[in-house]
Amino acid sequence: MLPGLIQSVSSAGTDHAGIATQSVVEKMIMKQAGQTRHDLGRDAFIEKVWEWKAEYGNRITTQLRRLGSSVDWGRERFTMDDMCSKAVVEAFNRFHEDGLLYRAERLGNWSCALKSAISDIEVDYVDLEGRTFLEVKTHKGNPNDAKGRYEFGVLTSFAYPVEDSDEKLIVATTRLETMLGDTGVAIHPEDPRYKHLHGKHVVHPFNGRRIPIVLDGELVDMEFGTGAVKITPAHDPNDYECGKRHKLEFITMLTPDGAINKNGSQFEGMMRYDARVAVEEALKEKGLYVGKEPNKMRLGLCSRSGDILEPMITPQWYVNCDSMAKRSADAVRNGELKIVPEDHEKTWFRWLDNIRDWCVSRQLWWGHQIPAWFATKKCEEGVYKTDMENNDRWVVARCEEEAYTKAEKLLGCPREELVLERDEDVLDTWFSSGLFPFSVMGWPEQTEDLKAFYPTSLLETGSDILFFWVARMVMMGLQLTDTLPFHTVYLHAMVRDKDGRKMSKSLGNVIDPLEVIDGCTLDTLLAKLNAGNLPPKEVARAIKDQKADFPDGIPECGSDALRFGLLAYTVQGRDVNLDMKRVVGYRMFCNKLWNATRFALQFVSDFQPSPNILEELMGSGKMAIRDRFIISRLMACCEAVNDYFGNYKFGDAQQAAYSFWMNDVCDVYLEQIKPVVYDKSEENRDNRWAAQASLWVAIEAGLRILHPMMPFVTEELWQRLPGRGTLGESEPESIMLARYPQCDETYKDQGCEDSMETTMKIIRACRSLRQQYNIANKVLTHFFVKIASGQPEDAAKSQTDDIKTLGKALSVDINLDEGAVPKSVGIVVVDESTTVLMDIKGLVDYAAEIKKLEKHLSKTSAPLKQLETKMAAPGYEDNVSEEVKSSNNERLEGMKKKLADIEEALANMRNLAELEKATE
Repeated sequence: MLPGLIQSVSSAGTDHAGIATQSVVEKMIMKQAGQTRHDLGRDAFIEKVWEWKAEYGNRITTQLRRLGSSVDWGRERFTMDDMCSKAVVEAFNRFHEDGLLYRAERLGNWSCALKSAISDIEVDYVDLEGRTFLEVKTHKGNPNDAKGRYEFGVLTSFAYPVEDSDEKLIVATTRLETMLGDTGVAIHPEDPRYKHLHGKHVVHPFNGRRIPIVLDGELVDMEFGTGAVKITPAHDPNDYECGKRHKLEFITMLTPDGAINKNGSQFEGMMRYDARVAVEEALKEKGLYVGKEPNKMRLGLCSRSGDILEPMITPQWYVNCDSMAKRSADAVRNGELKIVPEDHEKTWFRWLDNIRDWCVSRQLWWGHQIPAWFATKKCEEGVYKTDMENNDRWVVARCEEEAYTKAEKLLGCPREELVLERDEDVLDTWFSSGLFPFSVMGWPEQTEDLKAFYPTSLLETGSDILFFWVARMVMMGLQLTDTLPFHTVYLHAMVRDKDGRKMSKSLGNVIDPLEVIDGCTLDTLLAKLNAGNLPPKEVARAIKDQKADFPDGIPECGSDALRFGLLAYTVQGRDVNLDMKRVVGYRMFCNKLWNATRFALQFVSDFQPSPNILEELMGSGKMAIRDRFIISRLMACCEAVNDYFGNYKFGDAQQAAYSFWMNDVCDVYLEQIKPVVYDKSEENRDNRWAAQASLWVAIEAGLRILHPMMPFVTEELWQRLPGRGTLGESEPESIMLARYPQCDETYKDQGCEDSMETTMKIIRACRSLRQQYNIANKVLTHFFVKIASGQPEDAAKSQTDDIKTLGKALSVDINLDEGAVPKSVGIVVVDESTTVLMDIKGLVDYAAEIKKLEKHLSKTSAPLKQLETKMAAPGYEDNVSEEVKSSNNERLEGMKKKLADIEEALANMRNLAELEKATE
C-alpha cells in the first residue's frame, strides 16, 4: 500500500435471484424440452439452474468489468456459495433463538404463476377506473371475448336465498368466483332493513352450505350498496379479520396454481377467472343473478411474474421486524445513518414506521432451503406437517445432526425412532442479500477481514430497492452484529428507456451495456429477442419497438462514453430516460479528448517535466497571464470536483470536468499558446517553457480528474505523456494509483481569470464581426477596441497577443483616438464598457452582400404580409381560437423582428458602401 493511503476494499457479488432465475430456467426447459420442473424433479432441476448459472450467471460481472468497475474481484461472492450459505443458516437460527422467527398460517399474497407466497413490498398495483378487459397469461382465454380477455373493474350483484324463507339477500363483489368460499354474510347491527334476519342463515346455491348472517358494524357501511357484505375469510384481508371476529369457517377454494379446488362444487378444476364466467352463468340459470356495474378497483400484481395476486391462507415462516425496524429508523433520525439524496428519508420512515412481519419463505426450489425439519416418530400416524396443531414439531437447526439432537430432546425418544423431513421451501432471496455486508467477510466467524473492513462505509445502489435490500441490510446488521453495516447510503436513479418506461425483459426494451460499448446491429438485437423466452405476442411487440428505437442498430460508444453519459444524467436528480443519442454525443467528447491531447503532445514533445514541475512553474516568474489563468482554472476544477464527489453530486462533477477540458483547455489555452510554442527563438525561450509546463500540468492533472469517470481513455493518454517513467521512485505505474488532484489555494488567481474573461469577450466580438461580414479564415483583420480604463483596459493591453491569436487579427489597437479610427468599420457593442470595431475596407463585396440581403428581405416580407392580411380578415377575432391567435401573434412578432434586423443590416451595408466609395 502506498504511504499515507487508507486501505480499503470494494466487494463484488451477485445474488441468486430466486424467483427470476427459477422462472427463466423453467421457461427455458419448457421451450427446449417441453418439460416442467416437476417432470425433472428437484435435484435434476437444480442441476439445470447451476448449468444456466455457469453459462449466463457471470453476465452481470462481465458488464461491470467492461464498464471499468474498480472492485476487488478476488473477493467476489455469490449468495449461494458456501461462505454466504453458512451465514444464511446461522442468521436463520439466531433469529429463531431470539424469538423473532416463527412459523404461522396467515393470509398473504399468493402468486398463482409462481405457486409461491410473496411479500407485501413485492406487489405492484394497477388502478382500474371501471370495466376493463385484461389478458391473463396463466389462462387459456375467455371464449366470450374476441381477444380472450377477462373482465375486471365491475361490481357484480347476486342473491343468496334466506334459509326457510322465500326472501333473498342481495350482496355484491368484484371477485365473483370467491363466492365459492363464502362462509358468512355481514349486515350492520343497526340496519332496520335487516333486523328480522339477525341470527338467521342463507344457503349457498351450489353446495347447500348454511352461511350465517353476522352483525358487523366495523366492516359494513349501511349506505353502500345493499348494506349486506359477503364474507370470504380465506381470500380477502378485510373478510379475514371479520372471519376471526365471528369465528367463521375459513374455506380455501383455490389450488396453488389458481384453479378451483374440491370446495368449488361443479366448478372444480376451472381456472379462477374461467370460474368467474361460469359462476355468473350458473347464477343466471338459478335466477339469482342481479346485475353488474362499473366499479373502480385496484389490482395487486406480482412484481416478478406480472400475475394477478390472490390473498391466500398458507403456512409460512415470518420474521418479527418491529425492534429491528425501530433501530433502523432511529439511526437515520439521529444522523448515524445518512441517506443521499435525503428526499428518500420519507420513504425510509414510511416503510419502517409501518413495518409488518417479513414473510421469508418461498415455495420455490432454487434458493437456500430452509434449515428446519419436521419431526415425527416412526410409529406415529396422523401427524401431518400441514396441520398447524403440529407446528411445535418443527425443529430449527444449523445442520441435520443438530436437528436430530434437538428432535430427540423434543420428542423424548432415541434417534433410531425419529423421522425428520426438511422443509422443502426456500428463503426469500433478500434474506441472504441482507447479510451481504458481513457475510462476504466470513461472518459468523470473526475473521481478519471482518475485523478490518466491517462495518463498511458506503453503500451505493438503486433507489428502487431501498426497502427490498437496504433496509434489510441495516435491520439484519443491527440485529446480528449490533452495528450499522455502513454509515452512508447513496441511491442512484433508475435507468429507463428514452420514453421513461422501466427497462423490462417483457417489454423487450432492456439495453445491455455491452451492446452500447461494442455496438450492436439491429439484426443482432432482434435475434436476441427471438432466442429469448418471451411469448410470441410480446416478441412481436418488442421487435416493433426495437425497429423504431434503433433502426440502424446501436452505434459503438465505448465504456468511457457510456459512463460519462450516465453521470451527466444524474444532474437531473431523478430517473434516467436513456437516449442513445446523448451517449453518442459523449463518444464525440472522448474523441475530442483523444485528439486534443494527442495534438497537445506535439507542443510538449521536447519538454521534460520534473517531479515537482508545478511548484517549479509557479515559482519561476516566467508565466504569462494565460499560463496563470489555466493553472487557476485547474485549481478551481480540482476544488469543484472534489467537493461534488464528497457530496455525491456526480453529475455536477462530470459537468465541471467537462467544462474545464472543453472551455478552458481546448477552446482557450491550446489555441492561445500555438504561436508561443511554435516560436523556438532564444528570446521566446522562457515564454515557451512556461507554456509547455502549464500545458503539461493542466493535461496531466486534467486526466487524473477525469479518470474515475472515464478510466480507459485517460489511462491510455496519461501513459503517453512525456517524462513518463523518469519522475522518480514515487511515480506511480498507473493513473489508477496516482493521487487524485487537490486544490492549492495559493495557485488560484482571480485577477488572471478576470483578465481572461475580459479578453475572451473581446475575442468573441472579433469572431462575431468576422462571421457577420463573411471574412475568410486566412484573411487577418484590423480591430479597434474601445474599453473602460482600469482593469478592463489593462487586461486588453496585457493580452493583445492572445486577442490577435484567437481573433485572427493583423493588429489590435486599444482605445485609439476617435480620429484615428476609420469610418468603414463594423461594430459590436459587447457591454456598457466595451465596443469592438473591425476595419472592413476592401474586405467586403458590398454589391453582392446588398443583393443577398435584398433577396432575403423579399422572402421575409411576403409571408409577413400574408399573415397580417389573414389576421386583419373579417371575423378573425370572433372565429379563431385563443390558442391559434396567440400562436399567430408570436409568429408575427418574430417575423417583424427578423424583417427589422434585415432592414438594419441592409441600411448599414449601403452606408458602408457609400463610405468606401467616398474615400476612394
